[in-house]
Amino acid sequence: MAPKNEGKKTESRKRSHVELVASQDVTHRRTTGFEKLEFVHNALPELALEEIDTSTVFLGKHLEQPLLISSMTGGYDDATSINRELARISYEFQIAIGVGSARQALENDEHFRSYAVVREENPDGLVFTNIGGAEVGRLGREYKIRDLSTIIDLVKADALVVHLNPLQELMQPEGSPDFRGVLDGITKCIAELGVPVIVKEVGAGISQQVAHQLIHIGVRGIDVAGAGGTSWAGVEILRQDKKKRHDLEPFWDWGISTFDALVEVAELRKHATFGLIASGGMQNGVDVAKAIALGADLVGIARPLILALKQTGPDGLREAVRTITKQLRYAMFLTGSKDLAELAKQPLRRV
Repeated sequence: MAPKNEGKKTESRKRSHVELVASQDVTHRRTTGFEKLEFVHNALPELALEEIDTSTVFLGKHLEQPLLISSMTGGYDDATSINRELARISYEFQIAIGVGSARQALENDEHFRSYAVVREENPDGLVFTNIGGAEVGRLGREYKIRDLSTIIDLVKADALVVHLNPLQELMQPEGSPDFRGVLDGITKCIAELGVPVIVKEVGAGISQQVAHQLIHIGVRGIDVAGAGGTSWAGVEILRQDKKKRHDLEPFWDWGISTFDALVEVAELRKHATFGLIASGGMQNGVDVAKAIALGADLVGIARPLILALKQTGPDGLREAVRTITKQLRYAMFLTGSKDLAELAKQPLRRV
C-alpha cells in the first residue's frame, strides 16, 4: 500500500478535477463523430411507444436502461454527497454506476465512505469500482492484490474497472508517468480477483490493437471512452502554470474519436465475446441509440450528469436522466425498434 501522506495529494487533485469539470469548458474541440451519423427514419414503425423495452443484462445483472453513470469521483469530503445522489439515481432508474478511482482509498482510509455510500444507496444494482492502470502496473511492488480486494469490498463491486490514462498522467502537474507492467498487472487481476475486469480509457480512446491485447488475456469488458467529450488532458493542462499550458496545448485534443474507437473495437466481437461500453461525449438519448446501433452494450455518461447535479441539484439530475431515457425510447420508436436487439440492427448513414 502506498504511503499515507500520498492520500492528501490525491484528495486535493480529485477535488480540483470535479471543480474544473463543473466550472470550466474542458471539452474536446474535436467531436465524437456521432453528429455525422443519422438513423433511417421509419415512417411505418408498426409499434406503440408503450411497447418499447429498453432493458438489458450486463455481467448477469438486469438493467432497465443500457446506461452507465461513468466513474467520476470519490476520496474527499464533497465526493460522499455527490456519489450518494448519483447512486440514488442509479437505483431509481436501475442503471449501472461506477465510482471514481479508488487510488485515494489505497493511500488513506479517511474517506472510505465516499465510495461505500454507492452500494448503500444501490444495494442490488450493477456497481463498478475503479483503479488506475499505473497502480495496477505496480502490483507486487507498491500495491498487493489484497489492496485491490479492499476497494472491491468497499462497494461490494460487481467488477473492477482499470482505467488507462497515459495522456492524462503525462499532462498532470505532479505526474511522473510510468506504465511499465500494466498488461501483466491486469493479467494478475483477472487471475487472482474474484470479479470480472473491465478496462477503459478516460477520453483518449482505445484502439483495436490495444483492445485485442486486452481481450486476449481475458478482460471481460472494454469501455472505449473516446475523444469528443471531456478532455482530461485539458483538465490537467488547466491545472498547470501558464507557461506549461502553452507547451502542452497541442495535446488537448489528442486521441481516437468515440465513433472510430467504437467501430474498431466492435469489429473484434466477430471473433470474441466481451462486453462493450461506449463513452466519451455522449450527450443525449439519440447518442445512446447510435452507440447501441454501432455495437455497444452499455453507454456511459459523466459530465452532463455532474453538471446537472451541480447546477440544479438532485431534481435536475433526475430530470437529466429521465430526459435521456425518454429520448432513447423516442429514437427506438422512430426506427421501429421494439427492443435493444432490434435497435442494434438499425442502419446508420453518414450525413
